Amino acid sequence: MEKWIKNKMDDLSVATIRTLALDSVENAQHGHLGMPLGSAPMAYALFRYIMKHNPKNSTWYDRDRFILTSGHGSILLYTLLHLSGYEVSVEDLKKFRKLGSITPGHPEVGVTPGVEATTGPLGQGISTSVGFAIAERNLAQTYNKDDLNIVDHYTFTICGDGDLMEGVAQEAMSLAGHLGLGKLIVLYDSNDVCSDGFVQEANSEDVQKKYAAMGWQTLYVENGNDIESVYRAIQSAKQNTDQPSLIEVKNIIGFGSPNLQGTAAIHSNPVGEDEVSLIKKAYQWPYDEKFFIPTEVRENFNEIAIKGDQAEKDWNKQFEKYKETYPELAEQFVKCMENDFIMEDVEIEFTEEKIATRAASGKVLNVISKRFPSFIGGSADLASSNKTTIIDQPFMEKGTYNCSNIHFGVREFAMASIINGISLHGGIKGYSGTFLVFSDYMKAAIRLSAITNQPVIYLFTHDSFMLGQDGPTHQPIEQLATLRATPNLNVIRPADANETKAAWLIAVNSKDTPTAIVLGRHDVPVLEKASKEGVERGAYIISKGSSDSSDGILIATGSEVELALKAQKILEDQGISVSVVSMPSWELFNKQDAPYKEKVLPKSVSNKLAIEMGTSLGWRDYVGDNGDMITINHYGESGNGTDLAKKYGFTPEHIAEKFNTMVERNNTAQ
Repeated sequence: MEKWIKNKMDDLSVATIRTLALDSVENAQHGHLGMPLGSAPMAYALFRYIMKHNPKNSTWYDRDRFILTSGHGSILLYTLLHLSGYEVSVEDLKKFRKLGSITPGHPEVGVTPGVEATTGPLGQGISTSVGFAIAERNLAQTYNKDDLNIVDHYTFTICGDGDLMEGVAQEAMSLAGHLGLGKLIVLYDSNDVCSDGFVQEANSEDVQKKYAAMGWQTLYVENGNDIESVYRAIQSAKQNTDQPSLIEVKNIIGFGSPNLQGTAAIHSNPVGEDEVSLIKKAYQWPYDEKFFIPTEVRENFNEIAIKGDQAEKDWNKQFEKYKETYPELAEQFVKCMENDFIMEDVEIEFTEEKIATRAASGKVLNVISKRFPSFIGGSADLASSNKTTIIDQPFMEKGTYNCSNIHFGVREFAMASIINGISLHGGIKGYSGTFLVFSDYMKAAIRLSAITNQPVIYLFTHDSFMLGQDGPTHQPIEQLATLRATPNLNVIRPADANETKAAWLIAVNSKDTPTAIVLGRHDVPVLEKASKEGVERGAYIISKGSSDSSDGILIATGSEVELALKAQKILEDQGISVSVVSMPSWELFNKQDAPYKEKVLPKSVSNKLAIEMGTSLGWRDYVGDNGDMITINHYGESGNGTDLAKKYGFTPEHIAEKFNTMVERNNTAQ
């Protein structure tokens, strides 16, 4: 362990962090002040003495990652980034929480240099950090050689009492302990206060024993203002490579405030000029100028950039040797880190007459995994149902991380957050699987995938009431609408095996958009006319009517395309010409130009009938005012899937009847 050498500038540097936070929150007249004032010393120890990072290159591959789980305390992170030399200026601090600034209310990846993850929804920062740690271990065991370690860094996070109350944190930390992620270190800002009052009013658990039982090393720092003790605790945590570490640091929320410290009153919002003056006096801060940074503090923080620049230069030299010795691996590593792989096609042909889209997805996944260098995923204890297992790969376990399969256990929310972390780390494409109805558990993490532009892949199987006897608790009704309502999320519900293959290609080639592939359990025919280009464009005419002047259009997704094609035949036998449109993705169709949209769904055709085993919400945009829908706006019931389909009107015969009724109604209206 490195010897601690106290810097005489440590106390002044911490005071500078605190006063910058004070000035920023007061200037914005908004923000969370308590956490930054309390946690400043431990954050300083981490940035100044522990972390391997280069402020001049915030995307250096082998940097330590820091995630501020307590995202409401974002001004602490922005202040540290500025002082450390990242591209965050004093002017940016003055624009804290202002429209268009790079210092928003909560940390946002891609907005602020040095921010690794978007945080703020409590608990998700920790679970995302677990994904970072998994990615580091996987890449290290995949690429490192005995003589050359090109992946060797830690994942650090600061969390609070509120984070540890969230269920998603428990899920993720349980898995982290199980996997023995020794390069994950959590600094727990233990200040006994949350937004509504004291923690003890809602929570009285023994945190140390709880996480020790989960397989974590637990350490304790009695006084969070003791920088040396924090430093020694982090160094001790780094020595344990077999367990993740939770360091409980006893802090005082709003430290220095004579009237508000230690209470919920200083959790958020400014405190006013009088209290600010008293707080600065408590810090023995001699400067009147706001946003003031002493020259000697600047010089102290400059050491971070000097040390970081040298660390990156040393790594670059090592990577040059790596490229000479392992040129193919080096090229692959860089491509993976830059998400620079494009797959033109998936070399698989489906010879089955009928196959469920979930089964087809499993086959496609196993082909892609052999061609895509870094691919990690799994299911929330439903791998055999979701078909998410890469067959020739073992499952990740403690000490063995260079494999693609993860047993996530029944942890849907954490699974999605962990996949976000894997993706944010870089170098790996991540996917997850569960039943569509359980996407509700994952929604907050799916939302963060979309906000942060992470091209993760969500596989949702058992996509309708056709799963039958499990009943309404497992039969999705509103979930498709919920996913479709999420901005920057491509939702694809393929009709058959070939559309499923196309959906996978869209997902793996995505650079900045997550994809939800929605799959069925029951067998459907492999459609000869299924179109890869059609899926890419969101909707296409899969079967034209028998005459040029169409009497109408049947629009369907997923397994209902088969029903629409059969209904088309019934109508044709009645002398009625209809086209069938397969519409696997509203989002992709909405991005098409007007001529293509008009070609597929011409405005001149009034008789449009949508068929989907889900809520009708949103379909009016595509069928128009005169169109109609066969959907389901109530919960299902337990019973045979075929019987349920008949009861709810999802049969070719009922579709044809419904179409004729719509035509008659429209003709009468004219």
